[in-house]
Amino acid sequence: MYIRQLFQSSHLQWARRATFPKHSQGRLQRARRWAHSGGGTYRAVIFDMSGVLIPSPGRVAAEWELQNHIPPGTIRKAWISGGENGPWMKLMRGEITTEDFLQEFGRLCSEIVKTSVPVGSFFSLLTSEQVAKQFPVMTEAITQIRAKGLRTAVLSNNFYLPNGKSFLPLDRKQFDVVVESCLEGVCKPDPRIYKLCLERLGLQPSESIFLDDLGPNLKAAASLGIRTIQVDDPETAVKELETLLGFTMRMVIPNTGPVRETVEIPRDSLEKYLKDLLGTQSTGPLELLRFDHGQSSPTYYVRLGNHQLVLKRKPLGTLVPSTHSVEREFSRIMKALANAGVPVPKVLDLCEDSGVIGTPFYLMEYCPGLIYRDPSLPGLEPSQRRAIYTAMNRVLCKIHSVDLKAAGLEDYGKHEDYIPQQMQTWIEQYRASETGTIPAMERLIRWLPCHLPKQQKTTVVHGNFRLDNLLSHPEKAEVLAVLDWELSTLGDPFADVAFSCLAHYLPSSLPGSLRGLRDCDLTQLGIPTAEEYLRMYCRHLEIPPPENWNFYMAFSFFRMAIILQGVHKRLLPGQADLAAAEQNKKLTEYVSNLAWDFAVKEGFRVFKEMRPQNH
Repeated sequence: MYIRQLFQSSHLQWARRATFPKHSQGRLQRARRWAHSGGGTYRAVIFDMSGVLIPSPGRVAAEWELQNHIPPGTIRKAWISGGENGPWMKLMRGEITTEDFLQEFGRLCSEIVKTSVPVGSFFSLLTSEQVAKQFPVMTEAITQIRAKGLRTAVLSNNFYLPNGKSFLPLDRKQFDVVVESCLEGVCKPDPRIYKLCLERLGLQPSESIFLDDLGPNLKAAASLGIRTIQVDDPETAVKELETLLGFTMRMVIPNTGPVRETVEIPRDSLEKYLKDLLGTQSTGPLELLRFDHGQSSPTYYVRLGNHQLVLKRKPLGTLVPSTHSVEREFSRIMKALANAGVPVPKVLDLCEDSGVIGTPFYLMEYCPGLIYRDPSLPGLEPSQRRAIYTAMNRVLCKIHSVDLKAAGLEDYGKHEDYIPQQMQTWIEQYRASETGTIPAMERLIRWLPCHLPKQQKTTVVHGNFRLDNLLSHPEKAEVLAVLDWELSTLGDPFADVAFSCLAHYLPSSLPGSLRGLRDCDLTQLGIPTAEEYLRMYCRHLEIPPPENWNFYMAFSFFRMAIILQGVHKRLLPGQADLAAAEQNKKLTEYVSNLAWDFAVKEGFRVFKEMRPQNH
């Protein structure tokens, strides 16, 4: 959180030139053009530390000034005071002690603002573990560079700490060569320190790439014949480095993105919990990404050392009763189904202590695979699309064929009256999340309980079975894992079949997980129609199709509307900072109208089948 805030402050542009202002004016925009003219193969990558591997002092200073009500730019002015003979430059060359530096630096800051400035507080923040953490993208890049046989070095303008050790909050094992200004008595952009680094690498300038965030340092390196990359943003810099070296340096986790502030996790607390659980002694940082499909229970990709995990937690805020039961999902259904041969993720641990990250959560092993978010499966051949939908259909049949007694799931839910119980539960949930009157929902609440189908069979019911809740094999039509079991219970299997067909009746213009197939040419795409999909399911299980299919579809859209309403309620001000709140309200109304359309169709079907009455 704190580090990201440092990088989002647009007014901190001065920070990139704060250390060497004498050389920096007018240079930054030209830094990327300073490259060697010779050919040859690169054999090493040299990294600056502050501003490349960890946040720059200038950015930390600006945030500290803001938080401590110090006039902006105070630290910068003190930095440049005295030029090469100022206290900051002397500290980085190891010419003065930290104690002498803080005394002289504090005096300069106080003279600038005409009041006492607690520079010791700033220095403590700058060197704290909270701030001085290596960027995960750079950690991954260094790992990949070394895996390809290239050498790595860190060339840092740094200083001594009060304990006499140099400030280098990095794992030195990542680098073949470490050059520190305070040990060598010379700083960038002095050419001598670059030559020293190259000498220790045993390489020529043209065989190296140098990353730094300061224009003068880059210019000095380029003048020696070293290829340079200016680092304004670590992610962008790694992309440029990938282009130069010709291979990827980032492990891409599909369907993930950065963790937004509204769903942030206390990383230090989580890291401690994971190390206690896994026994991980890795010095590498915790990497955390959020899976971007679905808005129900937040789900994250977690990497610590060599462990790749998936964390699923309850949402923050007030929740609709009986929803988001990650405890039940972990402790009962996923373990039981894994033993029954249903493809599910391997669960590792359940944490019911909300003190760790704010809500209960559980951990699963990360399983690489594909999640198809667009039901039209763009980019695939018709035969591949049909095979994927067939695999989806088969795994649903497998779920509905689980022997409840053998799996220990006989008491996982009631064996009768699934739809009536569900109606009562969903109506209660709708009332709990209601933010206004939706006419179609009121009609459905009256109509559905009066037209309940007779339950023919009791099976495990997933409750949210859709294409984007399946993890698929990247090279063949195989379901590797069925995800999102928090709504599972025992019940009527046709409720699952109908829910898995929702996309067939939704237009392709809807956003995210609501994107549908209604306006697509399914024959041309090779995707079975909803009717074909139902027949495929019934044929495989050797059961007749239900007469009241329209009821099941009405019920499924009714449930979807309530899910959307619950999301809308949570996204209202005070719960999350998403502009989609108003859009979710409109989507709820749209989906509820679709549910009513199917209710009307079912009404017509029943009417047509009624025999004429004799008067």
